[in-house]
Amino acid sequence: MGALVSFFGRLFGTEKKKEEERFLRANDRAFNLTFNYADNSIKTSKYNILTFLPLNLFEQLQRLANVYFCFLFVLQLIPQVSSLSWFTTAVPLTLVLGITAVKDAADDINRHKNDKQVNNREVDVLLDGDVKKEKWKNVKVGDIIRLENNEFVTADLLLLSSSEPLNLVYVETAELDGETNLKVRQALTVTGELGDNFEALTAFNGEVRCEPPNNRLDKFKGTLTFNGQSYALDNDKVLLRGCTIRNTEWCYGLVIFGGADTKLMQNSGKSIFKRTSIDHLMNVLVLCIFGFLASMCTVMAIGNAIWEAREGSSFLVFLPYEPGATAQLSSFLSFWSYVIVLNTVVPISLYVSVEIIRLGNSFFIDWDRKMYYPKSDTPAQARTTTLNEELGQIKYIFSDKTGTLTQNIMTFNKCSINGRNYGELFDFSGQRVEITDKSERVDFSWNKLADPKFVFHDHSLVETVRGGSPEAQEFFRLLALCHTVMPEEKNPGDLYYQAQSPDEGALVTAARNFGFVFLSRTPETITVVEMGQHITYELIAVLDFNNVRKRMSVVVRNPEGKTCLYCKGADTIIYERLHPSCKKLMEVTTQHLNEYAGDGLRTLVLAYKELDKEYLEDWRGRHHEASIAMDGREEMLDQLYEEIEKDLMLLGASAVEDKLQDGVPQTIEQLAKADIKIWVLTGDKQETAENIGYSCNMLREEMKDIFIVAGNTTEEVRQELETARRKMCPDAPDKPVLNKSRAGLLWLQTTQNVPDDKVDGEYGLIINGHSLAYALEKDLRLELLRTACMCQTVICCRVTPLQKAQVVQLIKKYKQAVTLAIGDGANDVSMIKAAHIGVGISGQEGMQAVLSSDFSFAQFRYLQRLLLVHGRWSYLRMCKFLQYFFYKNFTFTFVHFWYAFFCGFSAQTVYDEWFITLYNLVYTALPVLGLSLFDQDVNDRWSFQYPQLYVPGQLNFYFSKKIFVRCMMHSWYSSLVLFFVPWAAMVDTVRDDGKDIADYQSFALLAQTCLLMVVNFQLCLDTHYWTAVNQFFLWGSLAAYFAISFTMYSNGMFLIFTSAFPFIGTARNSLNQPNVWLTILLTILLCILPVVAVRFIFKQLWPTINDKVRHKVRKEALPAPVPRRPPPRRISTRRSGYAFSHSQGYGDLVTSKWVLLKRKSRPPLFTKNTDSPLAQNQPQFYRTITEENEEAQSP
Repeated sequence: MGALVSFFGRLFGTEKKKEEERFLRANDRAFNLTFNYADNSIKTSKYNILTFLPLNLFEQLQRLANVYFCFLFVLQLIPQVSSLSWFTTAVPLTLVLGITAVKDAADDINRHKNDKQVNNREVDVLLDGDVKKEKWKNVKVGDIIRLENNEFVTADLLLLSSSEPLNLVYVETAELDGETNLKVRQALTVTGELGDNFEALTAFNGEVRCEPPNNRLDKFKGTLTFNGQSYALDNDKVLLRGCTIRNTEWCYGLVIFGGADTKLMQNSGKSIFKRTSIDHLMNVLVLCIFGFLASMCTVMAIGNAIWEAREGSSFLVFLPYEPGATAQLSSFLSFWSYVIVLNTVVPISLYVSVEIIRLGNSFFIDWDRKMYYPKSDTPAQARTTTLNEELGQIKYIFSDKTGTLTQNIMTFNKCSINGRNYGELFDFSGQRVEITDKSERVDFSWNKLADPKFVFHDHSLVETVRGGSPEAQEFFRLLALCHTVMPEEKNPGDLYYQAQSPDEGALVTAARNFGFVFLSRTPETITVVEMGQHITYELIAVLDFNNVRKRMSVVVRNPEGKTCLYCKGADTIIYERLHPSCKKLMEVTTQHLNEYAGDGLRTLVLAYKELDKEYLEDWRGRHHEASIAMDGREEMLDQLYEEIEKDLMLLGASAVEDKLQDGVPQTIEQLAKADIKIWVLTGDKQETAENIGYSCNMLREEMKDIFIVAGNTTEEVRQELETARRKMCPDAPDKPVLNKSRAGLLWLQTTQNVPDDKVDGEYGLIINGHSLAYALEKDLRLELLRTACMCQTVICCRVTPLQKAQVVQLIKKYKQAVTLAIGDGANDVSMIKAAHIGVGISGQEGMQAVLSSDFSFAQFRYLQRLLLVHGRWSYLRMCKFLQYFFYKNFTFTFVHFWYAFFCGFSAQTVYDEWFITLYNLVYTALPVLGLSLFDQDVNDRWSFQYPQLYVPGQLNFYFSKKIFVRCMMHSWYSSLVLFFVPWAAMVDTVRDDGKDIADYQSFALLAQTCLLMVVNFQLCLDTHYWTAVNQFFLWGSLAAYFAISFTMYSNGMFLIFTSAFPFIGTARNSLNQPNVWLTILLTILLCILPVVAVRFIFKQLWPTINDKVRHKVRKEALPAPVPRRPPPRRISTRRSGYAFSHSQGYGDLVTSKWVLLKRKSRPPLFTKNTDSPLAQNQPQFYRTITEENEEAQSP
């Protein structure tokens, strides 16, 4: 199809030449239009009014079965061939194509509506020296646009100027990466001077050369040429579409990429048509069935030739050949006649039923109240209706971290001050009590500047601070002074903090609530309100954080002239620099740190040091000389920092919780019991991801080893991977075993599979992004795959969106396992689309992942219900449906085969023509739909109680080629009974009055009645869960059969439509005979009893996990919901090296004289008139605002 589209693109001149470099000029539309760059409109729809019918039909005819049915319809139009009327195929074919077309049209109409809503948003564009309102779709590359606070970024822009000092702009990138903390972008100084001057901006004619459109969210390369000078451009100078402007009154940007060329849309990529493994198997089986059908028709044609030669001449007297016809021609035509008669081996109603079943199971997901999140009014949604059963076969889950496993909200949880632990509650007996929503909160009303949303439960800490404890007050004084947070006070007491990292904002907010309020800063001072008193400290130096130091310090002088150094950082780093007198306190603090780490908290150690005045003056002089040195500046500064940061006095430790979403550890535990492997692919740094791994119970202290791969060359990575593999499995061969096999349609596709190596014990693997880049190279990827698959848990840190997709594709290619990817941002889209199933987390983190997903919901914990309940049920129902459907249709068809030996291979049908038409559409349609929509082996609580029930789906246990052959053999036996028992019973039978009833019509009625009874009794055996709907469908279908039969075989129908209803009186004459009903009973017993016996033997001797659990269900009461109890206290020696996620360089920024210039008054941070859902919630998500947890729902 791609080649066809490409051909028409060249034919009509619409195929676009690949862009190698983008070149544009500001304020020059005529010049930029010569390059035919994409405008700013987006198009996610597939059809329009003119293309819908031909394109949709073309897509549907790519399904092999639909082409087959069209061919069959043509055959039925040929009188010499067809023994069935044309409507037996035309009606169901039209129905199938029509239903699918209507569904596709409805989906595309929604896409058109969404596109129209986005394209018609308005933005201010600088045109002809004035700012004019333009629709987004009319914005062109090279235009200069004006954005204001809380507005979405219209296109990918080069930031020119802003209202903020240093030309800074604060943006929220939740739509792109799911992170709600603010990020900073900064314009070039040369463009920042343009300011808000319309004349200067209109005269701006800078030229930009940059990379072509791509999907790399974290990189941008280009140059700006202006007034003969060239300036380098990077990602910090660019505002991407999908971001939201925050805390910025106004800014101007130059459009670089628009519409489909923006990084947001490039990440969305083209929609991939996903098909389930059962769909792929069905294609192969349908091809096999075609071959089987051709072989049966060939046998029939040969039989017809033999019969014509031996017996046919006897009939020529009263059935002469038509002119020109011969025995050979008769044999040839009989082949095609049997193609029509036996076509029910692949009935078209199969595909109608599959679509209905999938749609029904999708509605069950949409309607599930236990997957509804009331806080954001977000229900679960099945956005794709064709993948339900694939949810029951997942083997690997690839998850993002931020916004998916975590809420991206940091809370000050516990602390250790002077050897005393704070933050826990105990009862009268000294037992630890779990903190819940109902626990009494600390009252901070005594502090007028406290954050009302801050939550803490240990009253003793407030009492200690207010009681004047010098250590406690020094602890919070340190938190109020040692940071890079920027304050903003819009109204008196209305204080907001702008923090580069949410955990740093949490610590400053904690100090604020306990009486040490960081109020303002200048480049030389920090103003703090300490227990109600305003105190201004002189800021002498900021010793900034970097990845090597893993600590941050400030040197300040209080109004009394006392000078102190305050330092916070990783425990291992701080402990090395403590005074020897702190040894005893360090041991107690270490014990507390181990407890915090066991709870998965992010820890920091706090220390201080009083400085001698003369020493400080000397140190400041040397620090100034080092800071202006041209050579070796960094090394000189590091030496000075090491010199002053020693002999520190320990104050204690803080513990910040990177709040997980509710139920994440329990969900991961349940999925692990279901033998599902979970890999975390995150852009966060290693220590942060490692912390979350422990919090989620993915990484555990009990693991034999956790390997960290951080090599900087191919050889280093290879050596680290091989060392890990040899430790886990010393006997494994050095080179991976690669099993190759044939698969796919016509077995033209070659599949490769790397088998798992057996490992004793549990291991974990953590790999960094730069090491992953080497590991994904062609000669190393199999080594990575082997090592990673030996581990129970795999965490990939600092990975790009492309690497996320590559990891998913690696598993898909070499493991032949079903994969699921779950994320919440645009950086997860490529992973979501690469996996077999894509799940988007909807809610406050952005909607880009949801728009590209197959299923969506608001909380990660709903994933276990989606897989263990809906997924498993959908898989079981689809497998039961296919087994039963093939059984009933092969049985139906094989009876024709046996009848051919008694009708001279003439292609005469054994059943009434109307029965053939209605068999799959009416008589057997609803009962099997009832089975496929409502059946369940056990209910949802038992499904959670025994996650192992999920394992058979991963192994394709319930439907495979082997099961299909078993269905054929069962049908073959049933068809023998269904034909020969009625034939033997009727061949010499007479009525009570002596009249012969062994005519064709009576036999046809008996055969079809026996068939319908047997397949319905077989359905009863297959049904585990009976509902009123099932009962109504089953007995209603049987009643409909008899009602329709008596009506069609009545005198009235014969008189009105003589040729259409020839079976006059057959029903009433046959079904009033006792021997007919005895024959029906005998047939049912002969078909059903062997099935019951075989199933009984297998359940007694070789029971499956389902059999065992269903037996347990009958013996025991329904399991109660798992009671909520406090998690056991874990002790861990592993701690976060440094909790902060902010970048180096903010120390210089906050001490710059420009960043703290008097700001203009500006509008509120979030206005009510905004499209952003974020703007309608808390103003700052990085603050320690702890929302009340929703009441625990049963999963």
